Amino acid sequence: MKNINLVILALMGMLAFQSCEGPAGPPGPPGMDGAPGTNIVGQTFEVVVDFTEANNFADFREFTEPLEDGDAVLVYMLEENPAATEAAGWRLLPQTFYLEEGILVYNFDYTLDDVSIFLDDSPIDFLALAPYYTNGVLFRVIVIPSDLINGRIDYSDFKGTMDLLNLTEEDFVRVESKK
Repeated sequence: MKNINLVILALMGMLAFQSCEGPAGPPGPPGMDGAPGTNIVGQTFEVVVDFTEANNFADFREFTEPLEDGDAVLVYMLEENPAATEAAGWRLLPQTFYLEEGILVYNFDYTLDDVSIFLDDSPIDFLALAPYYTNGVLFRVIVIPSDLINGRIDYSDFKGTMDLLNLTEEDFVRVESKK
């Protein structure tokens, strides 16, 4: 009987402490409005690139506004599915292709002001490549603000990235080449 009284007293004590409240803390900093459909990405655009000797097999684009230090840039290329040529998918760069002519690598780099998409210094003659690999290659660029970067997200999954960042096809505006 003594043990039951002790258990009941302990339970009542836990309930009493659990229901205590202290004074309200100071208000936090004001946040952004969370309107439905709000795009949380810095910038998005798509570009069609012709890799030629004249442009050193590279395409250079300036951002509409400079990035913040720590922002991340993702570049995806549209690639046909080898198993079903009528289907295509978005692949995160860098992308490597093993061809009869040699190894072809699409790559990119960026600064706070610009992004460059290029054929990497692969052991291959770029002039010997079929037009499929050099003409009219479609890329999509997504800038992710540094406060949204999470190391546990699989950014190689284009659809998953689009869903996570609340992006739609309409968010990608085609940027024309400055030829």
